[in-house]
Amino acid sequence: MDPRLSLVTLGVTDLDRSIRFYRDGLALPMRERDPDSDVAFFELAGAWLSLYPRTLLAEDATVPEDGSGFEGVTLAHNVASPETVDDVLAEAEAAGGDVVKPGQEVFWGGYSGYFADPDGHLWEVAWNPAFDLD
Repeated sequence: MDPRLSLVTLGVTDLDRSIRFYRDGLALPMRERDPDSDVAFFELAGAWLSLYPRTLLAEDATVPEDGSGFEGVTLAHNVASPETVDDVLAEAEAAGGDVVKPGQEVFWGGYSGYFADPDGHLWEVAWNPAFDLD
């Protein structure tokens, strides 16, 4: 397997609400789509994010869709400063997300916090002094 991630698909309960959160609230660039389509794609630096109805995603993967609680996965967005962590968390909250862990200094020497999107998918927003984002 090549060491790359090309697409992350989030199973969502309300596609229109999730599109508004990611497109309008977080200003992610969305690929043009047919209004009746069951999927939405957002171009990220080096990968794609897609939104797809949770029931259809579970059906496609042939697994039960009634999972709940922590799914064992978080998505991460690294930024260039601790102040930017707080800015992104505020942006997510203004867009309708829920800040579940405010930005704070962390044991590994950086600064991070978490927000949940409208379906509870967890995003870590982190400044890591060991990462060069340039």
